[in-house]
Amino acid sequence: MAGRIRDEDVQAVRSALPIDAVVGDYVQLTNGGGGEYKGVCPFHDEKSASFYVNPAKGVFHCFGCQENGDTIAFLMKIEHFTFAEAVERMAAQAGITLRYEEGGYNPRHQQGERTRLVEAHKVAAAYYQEQLAGPEAEIGRRFLAERGFDEEAARTFGVGYAPVGWEHLVRYLRGKGFSDKEILLGGLASQGQRGGLIDRFRGRLVWPIRDIAGEVVGFGARRLREDDNGPKYLNTPETPIYKKSHVLYGIDLAKKEIAKSGRAVVVEGYTDVMACHLAGVTSAVATCGTAFAEDHIKIIRRLLMDTSQYRGETVFTFDGDAAGQKAALRAFEDDQKFAAKTSIAVSPGGMDPCELRLAQGDEAVKQLIDNPVPLFEFALTSAVARHRVDTPEGRSAALEEAAPIVAKIKDRSIQHEYAVRLAGMLGILDEPFVVRRVSQLARWDRERQQNPRGADRGRRPEPAPARPAQPAFRLNPRDPAQFVERELLKLALQHPDLVSPAFDHYGDDEFPTLPYTAVRQAIAKAGGAAYGATLPDFTNAVREAAPDDQVRSLVTELTVEPVRSRRKVDAIYAGEFLVKLRLLAVDRRIAEVRGYLQRLGHRADAEQLHAVQTELWQLQQYGQQLRSRGAAAL
Repeated sequence: MAGRIRDEDVQAVRSALPIDAVVGDYVQLTNGGGGEYKGVCPFHDEKSASFYVNPAKGVFHCFGCQENGDTIAFLMKIEHFTFAEAVERMAAQAGITLRYEEGGYNPRHQQGERTRLVEAHKVAAAYYQEQLAGPEAEIGRRFLAERGFDEEAARTFGVGYAPVGWEHLVRYLRGKGFSDKEILLGGLASQGQRGGLIDRFRGRLVWPIRDIAGEVVGFGARRLREDDNGPKYLNTPETPIYKKSHVLYGIDLAKKEIAKSGRAVVVEGYTDVMACHLAGVTSAVATCGTAFAEDHIKIIRRLLMDTSQYRGETVFTFDGDAAGQKAALRAFEDDQKFAAKTSIAVSPGGMDPCELRLAQGDEAVKQLIDNPVPLFEFALTSAVARHRVDTPEGRSAALEEAAPIVAKIKDRSIQHEYAVRLAGMLGILDEPFVVRRVSQLARWDRERQQNPRGADRGRRPEPAPARPAQPAFRLNPRDPAQFVERELLKLALQHPDLVSPAFDHYGDDEFPTLPYTAVRQAIAKAGGAAYGATLPDFTNAVREAAPDDQVRSLVTELTVEPVRSRRKVDAIYAGEFLVKLRLLAVDRRIAEVRGYLQRLGHRADAEQLHAVQTELWQLQQYGQQLRSRGAAAL
């Protein structure tokens, strides 16, 4: 059992490290007034900073969860240390040699378990770094060089090499006084089939993984040889000092820049972190063989001081492939746990930061990170892109996938803005309809959160309030959306001379209501309105050209129904409806092109972007001509 650390040494440790310096490794602290600092409490989720540190008294207190104590108590709570382990961690940082009551100066067998494991990892990291310079590690040095990392870069990040062989590290650690139990417990070795210890990492590049205070707590190792049948990346297993959901690679190097700049950059791998830092993006971190999850969010939130009053920024980078997009959308699910602005940076070529730096240099990496897309927008674009929004069925399916994404946005004003934007992306002119659908889904989400057991009880999931495409021949003559089509078709059947020849140049797409499309096609098949103007009984010709009895019945109905003009039915009245129908078609196409532009986002090349923008400009100009000149612009 470890001896008791002398009281005077404990006091010396407390005095040597100010509490704000220790807490500042975990929480961004700002001036709280009266000589105190404040930040987001690391021990509970909160929307406003209620965690205060008093350097003069050496204590902390949270007015939200009531946690409080001195520097040692803080470390015990946040790192799950014993008292001795907390003191030993602080002593190591302060360069103080501890003395124990049972004699001697800091004998190793009296150190706490955690301290011994951290020390073993520190020794292992130095060993791996030394091995990287040897002949066997040429394959590792070549791997780094091919990715743009020289010897200095490897030294900066502590990259090392685990030699091929079964027990090189085990023998080395034994020689440094570590027991087999400690080596095994720390995940540095595993038990062989014959009961002996074998190195966990063999013939691989090794990255030391440090906690937020800079202590090595684990390793990540990359496969180098084709005869290595293990996974591409092999990490330290869960140990008393290493929990992969509680660590972020590079956090020790990035924490000050994250707190200073108010921006955290989350990348996918160790080499991406290296590339970002070497390119000047020193707020980059990565997860260690696991998805970005809630505990990682808590680490970043504390550094960003992420509250409703202070809005930092978190930028995710992912590969542009399907797996990268899936990872980004998982990040979107977690985004709601941030108050911070959350964005995603995906390079046009789908390159990760390491590849981008190698191909285009440091500046390209900085530009990628400095020009991200809001994560909400990326999630919407990804959802919409999976559907053919040039068809009613595709628009409906895209709406049903994308609307729940918008509904999850907690900020109501931003939610409304994205609902309107979604309508544009889908080419749906009825924006209020999309906004209502999003509001409905958001309300259901709130009800489920408030009453998770009873929110859905007794209520079947309602279908979208989307207006389905009109079933054939279920028409409403009073529907304003169909009025222009119906009135123009009546004019073509009853007064073909007033609408020809312009009517015959209108396409099927300008009659979006399916039954009216069928009538328009029958008119064309009968020779068109221009030909009808020469026939005494044009209606019979159109009826004969109709494909079935339903269309024939509708032709008769439109022929006998009075034109709804309160004035004389003449060429001026007919021209007004020719213009109205064309304008509706132009406006629909403008909405489609705008939606296409939004879906393209940053992915469009210059030529493609120019073509789409030119079409949009031409449509807008044509619409203005129709409004100002009327039928003369047809």
